[in-house]
Amino acid sequence: MHDDLGYNCGTCGARHEEAPLSYRTHAPVYWSDELAMDGDSELTPDLCVIRGEHFFVQGNLDIPLRDAEGHFSWGVWVSLSGANFARMLARWDTPGREAETPYFGWLSTELPVYEPTTVNLKTHVHTQPVGLRPHIEVEPTDHPLAVAQRTGMTMTEVRRIAERLLHPEPLPGSTG
Repeated sequence: MHDDLGYNCGTCGARHEEAPLSYRTHAPVYWSDELAMDGDSELTPDLCVIRGEHFFVQGNLDIPLRDAEGHFSWGVWVSLSGANFARMLARWDTPGREAETPYFGWLSTELPVYEPTTVNLKTHVHTQPVGLRPHIEVEPTDHPLAVAQRTGMTMTEVRRIAERLLHPEPLPGSTG
């Protein structure tokens, strides 16, 4: 097992003292700044409604680490049906809510490190105890994100993700 989470960045050459083990997205891929002015749309850190017709919840999509303790976590948005969104809201502050049957949803976050797109992957939303975000389970397919969730990832893969997300554009003179 690796104890040192630091790495020398292959993109910028700098030493980063730790590879981030989680990334969170601000809003579903369908959200736009114009929707903030729409009275039927709302975005909070946990929930999103678009034009009173499309409903989303933010949750954690965890990937086990194969060569370190713990897991890597993506903070992603998942769309829910209106009925499931209403049911989730009705139980939002209810102790024992984690006993709910998982809700079906569509992944509504583009994770740029995976191809093909992660938008619209089928998911199950597992409600957690009050105060915790739902656990998101991707339907087991051959999509690289689904495979990673089932089989895990290495710290080398975590570092590659960090390099890609910390440096989305190649630096001048780099070959990446």
